[in-house]
Amino acid sequence: MTPAARLAAAAAIIDSISQGRQPADAVLKAWSQQNRYAGSGDRRAIAERVYQVLRARGRLSAFMGGRQDGRALIVGALSVLDGATLEEIEGLYNGEGYGPRPLSKHERGRVMAGEDAVDLAEVALPDFVTADLKAVHGDRWREEVEALSGRAPVDLRVNSLRATMEEVETELRDAGLSPQRTELSGWGLRLDAEPAPNVQPLDGFQNGHFEIQDEASQIVGWLSGAFPGATGVDYCAGGGGKTLGLVQAMQGQGALIACDVSAKRLDNVKPRLARVGVEADLRLLGTNGGGVEDLNGQADVVLVDAPCSGSGAWRRRPEDSWRLTAEEVARLHALQLRILGQATKLVRPGGRLAYVTCSVLGAENEATAAAFEAAHADFKPVPVADAAHSADLTEAGRERLTALAQGNRLRLSPAATGTDGFFIALYERVS
Repeated sequence: MTPAARLAAAAAIIDSISQGRQPADAVLKAWSQQNRYAGSGDRRAIAERVYQVLRARGRLSAFMGGRQDGRALIVGALSVLDGATLEEIEGLYNGEGYGPRPLSKHERGRVMAGEDAVDLAEVALPDFVTADLKAVHGDRWREEVEALSGRAPVDLRVNSLRATMEEVETELRDAGLSPQRTELSGWGLRLDAEPAPNVQPLDGFQNGHFEIQDEASQIVGWLSGAFPGATGVDYCAGGGGKTLGLVQAMQGQGALIACDVSAKRLDNVKPRLARVGVEADLRLLGTNGGGVEDLNGQADVVLVDAPCSGSGAWRRRPEDSWRLTAEEVARLHALQLRILGQATKLVRPGGRLAYVTCSVLGAENEATAAAFEAAHADFKPVPVADAAHSADLTEAGRERLTALAQGNRLRLSPAATGTDGFFIALYERVS
C-alpha cells in the first residue's frame, strides 16, 4: 500500500470505530481480515496511525474546527503531530490511486492557520471528564490528562505458585525481550517494547508461569487483605485477572469464590484457572446478588471490582473516552452502590471489604466510597497503610503507596504511579 492509501484506510477505520461500540483493536482486526492484500507493514502503520489519532482526538478536532470524522482528524494529525507542511499533506491528498481526495478549501485553511492558542488540556477529553479531574486533582489535573493520552506498557504478573521471578525473566530474555521489574508490585515485570510484544505463545504463559496484568491491577489485589487459608470472594470476577491474583495472595490455600452476573464471563475464567493449575468456586449471580446466600457472613475478604467507566485504561482503549457520557457515569455510580450493598452480606465480622474500580473519575471513586460509608455504619474504614505491609509489594511500593493514600482510599494513575488508573477503598465489618 502507498502512504496515501494507508491514510485513507486509517480514516475509514476511525469512522467505523466512531460509529460503533466495538473496541478499536476489534475493528482493526476485522479490517485486516477483509483486506488481506495489506501486508504486515501496512497493518502496523495503519494501526499506529489510528491509535495516534484516537489518543489526540480532542486536540485534533479542535485544530480542524470541531470536525471529528476520520479524514479531518488525520489531516490534523499530519499537521499537528507529524509537523508536515501544507505541500507535503497535499502531496498525499491528491486523489490518485487509492489515496484520499484533494484537500478542501476548509481543510487547507485549517492547516495554513496552524494551531490556535488554546489550552490543549481543556480540549483533550469530554468537558464533564475534565471538570471531574479538575475537582479531584486541583492544579495537577493537566498532568493527569496528559498521562492518560500516552502509551501503556505491557505488565506481567509472575505466578509465584509456579515460577520464580528469575525463571520468568530468563524466559523473556531468551525470547528477545527486556523485562524490567516493576517499582511497586513485587511480582510485576514490565515490557516497554514497541510495538507491544505478543507473549501469549510463550511456554511460560501457556504453563501458567505469568499472566498479563497491569501493575495497578496487581496492587489492588495485594492490598485487598487476602491471606493463606482465607475464604475469599471476587464478587465481580469479569475476566478473572484479579481472581488469579487473589489465589496467588492466598498462596493457593483456602477457598476462593469467583462471582459474576455473566455466565459467559465465568466460562472464560475456567481455562485461565486450568492453565495456572488452581481451582475456584464459580458462582453465577442473579441481578439482586442471589446465588451466594450460603456465604452470608462467612467471607474473610470480599473484593468488589465494580462495573465502571474503565477510564483508568484509556491509554489502552482511547476510543472509550469519547463514548462515555455523564449520564452513564451517574448510572454506574448507582450500580456500584447497589453492588456494594449486596456484597456486604458476605463479609464476616472482622472481615475485609475492598471496593475497586479501574476509573480515574471522582464520581465513581470518592463519591461512591463516601456514599457507601454514609449508609453503612457497620463497616469502618481501614487505612491503606495497614494493608500496605503485604509481602507481595516491594519495600519501595509499601512506602510509596502509604504516602499516596488518603486514609482508607488510594488512587493509582498513569501520572502518579505510571500504571493504569485504579482506585481502592478498604473497610472492615465491625458488626
